[in-house]
Amino acid sequence: MKALLISIFLLTTMNAKVLVMVDTAMGSSFSSDINIVKKNILLNKNEAKNLQKIAQHKIKSKIFKVYLAKKDSEVVGYGVLISQKVRSKNAVVLYSISKDGILKNIEIIAFNEPLEYLPSQKWKEQFKNKRTEDQLEVGTDIATISGATLSASAITNSSRVALALYQIKLKNL
Repeated sequence: MKALLISIFLLTTMNAKVLVMVDTAMGSSFSSDINIVKKNILLNKNEAKNLQKIAQHKIKSKIFKVYLAKKDSEVVGYGVLISQKVRSKNAVVLYSISKDGILKNIEIIAFNEPLEYLPSQKWKEQFKNKRTEDQLEVGTDIATISGATLSASAITNSSRVALALYQIKLKNL
């Protein structure tokens, strides 16, 4: 319940329309019987610089909201919540990453741009099974979205950030 209230507070303060709750998205990525533990990750200056180099994308904050998916006491995966401006408003996306560093799923948690710019489920599925080593560039290995290029770019850039965060911090938790 506490995680639900925190998620609602987080999303409402970001001025975005809530599409799905974090707990629901994490459950669909891993399993419904997981325990979800929320953590805030703070990167130091060198870690932030390294993350930007790996992700090939500038970050605006060194603080990340991360969810650990645990079954019993073992971590089975991670959820990285990233808020990014699409055109003029925020989109909040949860990137679900396996304990082996494979992107399992992306779920748009909140979106405040017009809904015609919201990517389809089919488009989001092309991120499944991607790793840090994958290029993840719109127009090369990630398809563009006609009329929603900024949404596609924001989500793709953030996917590289989430995978880089896994490589720098999460795999050693």
